[in-house]
Amino acid sequence: MAPAVRASMRKALPPPSERSTVLGWLQKNLFDGWANSILTVVALGLILALLRPLFNWALNTARWDVIPANINLIMRGQYPAEQAGRLWIVLILLGFVVGFAWAANSKRIQGELLVVFAIPLLLMLVPFFEGGTRINLLLMEVAALAGYGIGRFVPEKRSNLGIWALLIYAVALFVILRGGSGETGAWAGVPTNLWGGLLLSLLLAVFGIAISFPLGVLLALGRQSKLPAIRMVSVLYIEFIRGVPLISLLFMAQVMLQLFLPDGFPTIDRALRALAAVTLFSAAYTAENVRGGLQSIPRGQYEAADAMGLSTLQSMTFIILPQALRAVIPVLVGQFIGLFKDTSLVALVGLFDLLGIARTILSNPNWLGTHQEVYAFIGLLYWIFSYMMSYTSRRIEASLAVANR
Repeated sequence: MAPAVRASMRKALPPPSERSTVLGWLQKNLFDGWANSILTVVALGLILALLRPLFNWALNTARWDVIPANINLIMRGQYPAEQAGRLWIVLILLGFVVGFAWAANSKRIQGELLVVFAIPLLLMLVPFFEGGTRINLLLMEVAALAGYGIGRFVPEKRSNLGIWALLIYAVALFVILRGGSGETGAWAGVPTNLWGGLLLSLLLAVFGIAISFPLGVLLALGRQSKLPAIRMVSVLYIEFIRGVPLISLLFMAQVMLQLFLPDGFPTIDRALRALAAVTLFSAAYTAENVRGGLQSIPRGQYEAADAMGLSTLQSMTFIILPQALRAVIPVLVGQFIGLFKDTSLVALVGLFDLLGIARTILSNPNWLGTHQEVYAFIGLLYWIFSYMMSYTSRRIEASLAVANR
């Protein structure tokens, strides 16, 4: 007993005053002994030496006026300016749906919820946004609060209404952005070929992820199937798609997709062809990630499901698949982040996503020599959305205690 007491005394924590202060954290993590202190000082010197030219360029040399002058082009591409009000309708509806779905799923006020609600307010502080933009951001904030207030009245047993709201919103989003069949008026049709910038990149990523995920799950289950025909088709699809680069699928979709459709079928826009290639590509990798999760489930889980009298569909739906998906959350999110960044390849097939818009801006004689500024801002946008996905993944892992089981 005495050795245990002495060991616990040697590992005693410092006083709370030292643990909770900035100085206490610095002493523990950066200046804990002379060796760590020297390494900290040397590292700080190297960081300052590297960052000094960067800060000098960002504050004194860079021509940041290229960003506010082309912010509309970066955000929506060639989407007609007279129809830009639809984009705000979509964003305001997004605020309402997110607030409603969050409240329907959880009645607790969490820190993440406050951060989401603060995003429109923070965007209102951007100095080069016009007054109309700030008003629309305020309307988005009001819609989010209204949706959250309505969602609070949804019973807990009906929390799936939030998922249905998101699915309905996905359909409404496409209808609003696409418009009608006419060429003039408030509801004029806007072909997807004119969608661009951040709008196109996000749509390709979101719809690509949403469609490829269930397809990938079905392919993973098909590869595990005991039926030879289903297993063979799944294996051939997965291995073929994984054996070619995404850019080759994008070119094939642009040139050959229409050939697989029946005669008289309407011509598919280039953006939808790119979405098809991105979806098929992502589904193959999702299938392999899900298959890895399925193989990690102990055989005893299958036997327990059989002992309970569950059918194969019931055991897979309620017991095996939830555990498998939970085990591969980090891998799936990493793949989805990669998919979002891979949407930049559509610029090679003539679509004006973020990267394509950047090239368009740099081809303007008024903005020659602003490559660093434009690509730095585009990279910042990619990082923001990638980090949001990564942060969401960590929160999901923490709520499910993935690392503790």
